[in-house]
Amino acid sequence: MAIEASSVRELRDRTSAGVLDCKNALEEANGDFEKAGEILRAKGLAKAMKKGSRGTPEGRVGSYIHTNGKVGVLIEVNCETDFVAKNDVFEDLVKDLCMHIAATDPMAVSRETVPQEMIDRERKAYNEEFKDKPDNVRDKIIDGKMESFYKEVCLINQSFVKDNDQTIEDLLKTAITKLGENIKISRFARFAIGE
Repeated sequence: MAIEASSVRELRDRTSAGVLDCKNALEEANGDFEKAGEILRAKGLAKAMKKGSRGTPEGRVGSYIHTNGKVGVLIEVNCETDFVAKNDVFEDLVKDLCMHIAATDPMAVSRETVPQEMIDRERKAYNEEFKDKPDNVRDKIIDGKMESFYKEVCLINQSFVKDNDQTIEDLLKTAITKLGENIKISRFARFAIGE
């Protein structure tokens, strides 16, 4: 099937993928835009996973003060080059992350950064709550409760406030795909009056 240049351009506008990638995806999907978009997303996620092991010595410190002046956020987001750190897409990502943190108040960047004593305390509470259940059932319930706990307290696992269909991890992977570099959230701090 011959793919028209206008179709390639439209898919590129929708996905920000490369021209050749859009053309190949449309050919593979026989001109179906939805299927081509899924193909590009799958390839983009695979590329993002490969980039995840590369170092991130550059980046940007972002800040956000809510309009009422009672909540503020500082964040460090790292990337591979200074060129990307100055890119509008990267800067918009940093701003979105700041606003998200102001709105959701996560406790940690990822599961790996949640203090062990907090994890132990949660597990102990769930163990006590479901102590009457058989061991195998209780373990499954506790695992499910811990997943919910991580989605609540870990920034990377939270649903993005501007688009609940994607997590912060999805947002990062999209930025990695667009910018072609590894991106990591190193740390953040949220300040609120009276806390």
